[in-house]
Order: sequence, then C-alpha cells, then structure tokens
Amino acid sequence: MGVHTGTPHRSPEGYVGVDVHRAARIAACGHGGQVVVSSATAGLLEALGSETPALSLSSLGAHRLKDFDEPVSLYQLGEGTFPPLKTIANTNLPTPASSFLGREAHLLEAGDMLRKARFLTVAGTGGQGKTRFALELAHRTREERFSDYPDGVFACFLAPVRDPALVLTTLARTLSIAEQPGMTVQEALVAHLEGKRLLLMLDNLEHLLACAHELAELVALCPGVTLLVTSRELVNVEGERVYELPPLDEEEGVALFCERAHVEPSVTIGELCARLEGLPLAIELAAARLRLLSPEQLLASPSGSTS
Repeated sequence: MGVHTGTPHRSPEGYVGVDVHRAARIAACGHGGQVVVSSATAGLLEALGSETPALSLSSLGAHRLKDFDEPVSLYQLGEGTFPPLKTIANTNLPTPASSFLGREAHLLEAGDMLRKARFLTVAGTGGQGKTRFALELAHRTREERFSDYPDGVFACFLAPVRDPALVLTTLARTLSIAEQPGMTVQEALVAHLEGKRLLLMLDNLEHLLACAHELAELVALCPGVTLLVTSRELVNVEGERVYELPPLDEEEGVALFCERAHVEPSVTIGELCARLEGLPLAIELAAARLRLLSPEQLLASPSGSTS
C-alpha cells in the first residue's frame, strides 16, 4: 500500500492529478504486506505523537519515482523487513551477464569487515576478480542490509580515468550531482551527501592514488558514506581496512571453468586450473578457448591456456 497526502482533482473519470499519480507510484514501489508513505503523510503521522508500534515510521531513504524528476523521501509504516523498494534510482549497480560462483566464505568475511569499516579496500593482483567480487558484495549488501544504506548503493568505474584530479568529478557525475557556482567539486559532493547514508564502490583506483587524501576527507565530512574500493595497491588512508582477495581454491576454479565451458569436471581440468593458480580471469579465458582446443591441448600449451 502507498499513502500520500495531497490535493486530488475530480473529473468524470474519477480522481486525478499529480498527487494521485504520486500515490500510485509510491504504492507500486512497495512489496506485499508493506505500507510505504510519503514525507507529507509521514509529517502528519509524526505530528500525532503516537507511541503505538503500528504507527511507527522508519526512513527508507531518498528515491526517484517513475515520471518524477526530483528524489522523494519515503518511509515505512509499522514494523517488518522487506526487500529494497522497487524504485529507479537508488542504485546504478550493473547486473553481470554471468553468474557469480564460489567465494561464499570470502564474501562473508568481507561483508563482516564492511559492517565495521567506512573505507574498505578489496586488494589483489590483476585477474584476481576484484571488480566482480566487489560488485557481488555490493549487491548482497544492498539486498541484505538495505536499512544501513537507505539512500543508495552506487558504483563508480575509474579504469578510463587517467587524472587523479578527475576522480571526484567522475564520482559527482555518477551520482548526477550538477556543478554548483562558487563551489568546488568536493564541496558540491559534501553538500549532496551530507546527512545521507550511502555505499559507494570505487573500482580500479590503483592508478589514481594521488586522490587518496580527497577521498579520506570526503568520508570524514560525510559520516553516512561508506567507500568500497578495489585496487591492486593499498590506498593508505586513515581508517582504511583491507581485504586481501585470495585466489579461487581448486574446487571453485574447476566449478568456474566447467560452468563457463559447459563441460563436466575432469582430472585434466583440475590440473589446468591449478596451473592457472586459481585466477578467475585466466580460468575464464581458458574456458572460452575450449571451443577450439580440448582440455588436454590447453594443458599442453606453453602458457597453460590463455595465450
């Protein structure tokens, strides 16, 4: 159910108008058994001063509704736990084309660290699968701990950026923050993020570490913001916690290869994945070559498979 307080207009077809439309959009973003109310309705309920649990409100953060340009603050009436609201702009996380396999224990460990940190770096060598791992962690965090980040979970991909001075500008564009006359990019970011609770994933930061102090300042100035960073090198800022992403174990490596190549496990495939040292990228490249070579031929090649 969606509840909004406003002014409807009566027509031969019934009640119409912007506020009726807004109420319909609010209802559409909720889930079965959930009551979602607008800030206008929430203000009236709070004015009642009731301590009845049935009238208790919890903030669901700012969301964009279809057909409305400006974000709106939404609240849940009463108790209950529900999935994230079905709105259009409290995340930009891409949906990967392939499934995520293995690393369940690693996700639990990193997720526990993310609960306690506001600057978590997922570190590892190239081909270790840091981006895919961080995306899966961000997706699961949004689904399982939505109330911790009601204002959104966003990803900012920095591989194309070459100048550290442009990191904050790229982040501002990702969050659709327009330039503000008389304000620096950092000031505009702080003005937008102040008072909000978000998780921001910054991918491939290793070549832009000169911006580290600006990111540390952003976290310090915006207490509700948490950064999830992927990097081949440590960022080395105050408060940073590091999760060293290990390679896939033998079972996970074989499962990944077989799923991508659509084959059954074998001793040869196990030896091939071991030679590739459990690196997800190398394993996926090898699986793609199975259309041309057999596992035995891949294992016999000088590189193990990927050249």
